[in-house]
Amino acid sequence: ICWKLGAVRLMKKDLTMERAVFVYTTWPSIVEAEQAGRTIVERRLAACVNILPGMISHYWWEGKIERAEEAVMIVKTRAPLADAVRAAVKELHSYQTPAIMVLPVEKVDPDYHAWIVKETADAKAP
Repeated sequence: ICWKLGAVRLMKKDLTMERAVFVYTTWPSIVEAEQAGRTIVERRLAACVNILPGMISHYWWEGKIERAEEAVMIVKTRAPLADAVRAAVKELHSYQTPAIMVLPVEKVDPDYHAWIVKETADAKAP
């Protein structure tokens, strides 16, 4: 029993070091977001991406206030992969300066977290 408890503690410690994060980004269209999201998941940089169409943005760009209809993408990944996700977003995005924000996750269900770690174990950077 002691070795089992030790293995569980070690596994929990390893999962703790693999902190889950969200990468928030926006896309000019649902089509572009879906193409990029699929690529990010195929590369195992994320276990899952959520794409939320129909967002309206108002923002400053080149000295003017702009309005755009965009799609939000929330990338579910591990902290060590956040930079690779950022690089993939920049590679796949049509915007000159895409919104890319890494958000820490305060708590996550242990089983869901283990799934994120498992599905991103073989990540392929861009």
